[in-house]
Amino acid sequence: MPLWIPPIIAFLAGSIPFGLLIAKSKGINIREHGSGNIGATNVLRIVGKPYGIACLVLDLLKGLIPSIVGISMFTYSGESNLMTVHALEPYAIELEQTKAQILQITTALAAILGHNYSPWIGFKGGKGIATSGGALIALMPAAVCILIAIWAVLFFTTKYVSIASIGAAVLLPVVMIFGSWYHDKLADGTWNKPLFVFCIVIALLAVWRHRSNIKALINGSEHQFSKKSK
Repeated sequence: MPLWIPPIIAFLAGSIPFGLLIAKSKGINIREHGSGNIGATNVLRIVGKPYGIACLVLDLLKGLIPSIVGISMFTYSGESNLMTVHALEPYAIELEQTKAQILQITTALAAILGHNYSPWIGFKGGKGIATSGGALIALMPAAVCILIAIWAVLFFTTKYVSIASIGAAVLLPVVMIFGSWYHDKLADGTWNKPLFVFCIVIALLAVWRHRSNIKALINGSEHQFSKKSK
């Protein structure tokens, strides 16, 4: 199989605008309401909690499933990953370690970019937090638990989804490096360098996609989540 096929499929899977489709099923153009974003937070506010949760799960799966496929198909000697799908073993391509890791990361990143810049809606999309979270569950599941805790602390302290999301994203590379140090991979040089680059890229993407929220936070117009929100 050509090496470029899994990333292309991942991009197309990530580009499915679930938030837009869910809202349209209720007769609402989500881009004309609230923040205008097609992500789970805006769907929850405008359409309702069940629909927001459904959007969150679907957006997360857009990152998780393509990333698992990438891990399963681009392998290297000595790799051990709980997320590997054995049914895909006949299609797996064994490569040199760094090359395999780069292709795994490229596939995960393609899914996130598909969500952020969907060709079906004029290369616009969501902020990529849920889809990035799905990719990270496949690539570094232990780190996701730490990031969820960081997100929760920031959210319940500030009541701003944007602050929680930006904070967790910014700390992602730090968490990744800490994990590599904790498992003694920094000392022997076996830490996953492509994964670290990936963490930096999606952290920067998350901050960039939240630039309107940052401006709103500065001028005091950012929406603060409350129990009265839909």
